Amino acid sequence: MSTPPPFVAVFSGDLIGSSEADPRETNDAINSIRATAERIEYWPQGAPGHFTRMRGDGWQFVLPHTGHALRAAIAVFASLISRGRLHTRIAIGLGSMNPLDGADLSAASGPAFEASGRTLDAMPKSGRFAIAGAGVTPLHRAIVTLVDDHISRWTPEQAEAAAYYLNPTDPTLKDIAAALGISTQAVHSRIKGAGAQALRDAVRLWETQAEQDP
Repeated sequence: MSTPPPFVAVFSGDLIGSSEADPRETNDAINSIRATAERIEYWPQGAPGHFTRMRGDGWQFVLPHTGHALRAAIAVFASLISRGRLHTRIAIGLGSMNPLDGADLSAASGPAFEASGRTLDAMPKSGRFAIAGAGVTPLHRAIVTLVDDHISRWTPEQAEAAAYYLNPTDPTLKDIAAALGISTQAVHSRIKGAGAQALRDAVRLWETQAEQDP
């Protein structure tokens, strides 16, 4: 009996405004996304994600634990906003994937890759976040739209604090204050301004539902 192909989330994206940016700024933004993807590999239930840069300002990685899709997308956005770097569009495709030939995703295939690629191609240039594929409902898309609108208002300081706060290990304000070298009161102010408590609740419910889905 053959083993069924893995069900994954494929993240595909390209940078917004990179054609007018300095090449160093483009490289810095891509490297920031790469570093975030590598950190996500160490989240609970994480696994190697095979980050690959595509077509200069494009990028792609695989998220083996699909329940973390919303949390991971927020982490990518936060990593860019917190450093004032170029922003990116993100298209997430859920589905199965064919076996990889090495770590590079350039020739990867399967329904998850097809859903992600088609969704990115269909996104408007002003769009930043979309999801499609197996099991995706209008409610998922509505949540994604609300999250996208919410985080677009973050300041760099709010994004930096929210990135820590939304880690699945649920660090405390004291933990975040120590990591950032600021007071707990300052962390609280940034978290409140970012609306990160509501986002933490949203990603928890998203992940709980993902675990219950067949």
